[in-house]
Amino acid sequence: MRTGLLGGSFNPAHRGHRQISLAALRLLALDEVWWLVSPGNPLKSGKDMAPLAVRLASAREQARRAPIRATAIERDLGTRYTIDTLRALKRRYPRRRFVWIMGADNLAQFHRWKDWRAIARTVPIAVFARPGYEAKAFASPAMAWLRRYRVPPAVLRRGDWRTPMLVWLSFDPDPISATELRKADPDWVRRYS
Repeated sequence: MRTGLLGGSFNPAHRGHRQISLAALRLLALDEVWWLVSPGNPLKSGKDMAPLAVRLASAREQARRAPIRATAIERDLGTRYTIDTLRALKRRYPRRRFVWIMGADNLAQFHRWKDWRAIARTVPIAVFARPGYEAKAFASPAMAWLRRYRVPPAVLRRGDWRTPMLVWLSFDPDPISATELRKADPDWVRRYS
């Protein structure tokens, strides 16, 4: 099974998450995408964060009728950092091939993640272009190191999953953001409580 992993707060989940997941399924020939709804992002303040159960419910609603599985697996595994989650998933599911999916905004600050080079050595990374973030992503310390491992999406589609590997996916994403959704509907949490 080829499984894409999209981690995040999903505060709330929205059509943009769904759109990039469906694109990853198609562009990378994946069997499914797992959304890893984070109990708490070490790089974000928890100030405006809805409870995990609420965020998970919003993710499950957005994932309906698609090969997308919304999970709280980091809570279940007791992991907080991506590298620890990836290692636990590879132990638990040795027959699955995982690819980490992120936006260019995350690549721009990927060098701040715990053991980011180890993440790149553990699973291939697929990065979706995001308007306004490409220049920052390409100028980032992580991209300076990952640039030599960049390959076209066809390499992953063929089944070559060596690591480190970076796949850049050009894409016209939905401009919606969770921040905008929370501002437009401050009581969104009540729908899922």
